[in-house]
Amino acid sequence: MAGVRLTSRDIRSESRLVVVRALLAAGEASRNGLAEATGLSLGTVSTIVQDLLKYGIVTESRLLGGGIGRPTTGLRLNADRGRVVGFYLEDRYLEATVFDAALGELTTVEAVSDESVAEADGIIAWIDRTLDTALERAQAKREDVIGVGILLPGGMQRPVKAATAPDAIWLHLDRVRDTLGLPVVVDNPLKAIATAELWLGAGRRVANAVTVSLGFGVGAGIIQDGAIVRGATNAAGEWGHSLLAFEGRQCQCGRMGCVEAYVGVPGIRRTLAETAPDHPLAAEPEDAEGPEGFDLIAALADAAEAGDPAAVAVIDRSAHYLGAALADLVAILNPEVIALTGWAAWPTWRERVAPIVRRRVREDSPGDAAADLEIELSPSCGMEGIAAIALERFMRDIGLVTTRVIPAL
Repeated sequence: MAGVRLTSRDIRSESRLVVVRALLAAGEASRNGLAEATGLSLGTVSTIVQDLLKYGIVTESRLLGGGIGRPTTGLRLNADRGRVVGFYLEDRYLEATVFDAALGELTTVEAVSDESVAEADGIIAWIDRTLDTALERAQAKREDVIGVGILLPGGMQRPVKAATAPDAIWLHLDRVRDTLGLPVVVDNPLKAIATAELWLGAGRRVANAVTVSLGFGVGAGIIQDGAIVRGATNAAGEWGHSLLAFEGRQCQCGRMGCVEAYVGVPGIRRTLAETAPDHPLAAEPEDAEGPEGFDLIAALADAAEAGDPAAVAVIDRSAHYLGAALADLVAILNPEVIALTGWAAWPTWRERVAPIVRRRVREDSPGDAAADLEIELSPSCGMEGIAAIALERFMRDIGLVTTRVIPAL
């Protein structure tokens, strides 16, 4: 909403989301408690609560004793308002998680195909079947579902070498909606992880944060002034394809020297090959983007624990690359918190990586931009985030949210 003057209706919309997130964090709270937690006036909170009660987003619970004076009525998110289903789709893998309306996880179903599924009809039918299976396990019906969110890798996260399941769905979103017969949102993992951080992590206490996802590809989910930064074409956050080394390593996107070529899992393997060419872990696995590829992170951790000097050197070098790249984010965005997800949070890696990263960011950031910066490891995941986006979509559909850009079908 930058550059747009907010109306009183828009301000009320934003305040509703603030109250919902505060109640999610508290679990249960009084109107007075919500006013203290959000900084909103008691009158504003009371009006917002009436709106949320009217549409069943919030429910009254029990009397809460405050120690002095009369007990007050407690409030909580109404978990029984409906069910939200999140999907994550890859070429041969589909995961579905059912949440209640308070974002409590009820059940998860995983489905694996022996062969790559790239035809739209087959993929949509696969999603439809898996939805039924997940709802059955959660003891829910399709009419209970108030929103479906689908996580799809996209943009520059990887090159399109051939038709893949995510590619097919990006091209046939209307058919997904028509087949499921439900409200659907589709987003990429970076935006979803940032949304999870906004609802469940650092975004609860600060207005400006960056969630950095570290895996085969890398990227950054950006929160500024309490909102997800999407950019003109929903492509904001492709930090992994910013320049770390001029005329450096070849990146999978085709450029030379991208951050991803150094701190993505294939880049870490490349660092090992440069450090110790004959090391048994340096060989490229047959399925570089499958579980065997991620085994490298665990294997390097085990080797470092056993005193392998090459493994120690690679972990330390990767931490320096990461710290240098994060300093650029600090220079551009000046966040209050950087939350790291992915390989930096794995055992052994986190003990060795975090101190190096913090030191490097502090030394390389301009001026005092990193003086009060917090760098933390985050458990936030994309599935929680896409469920939160679907819940925001539901609140928009019933008229409670007016200001958010939500990638809805």
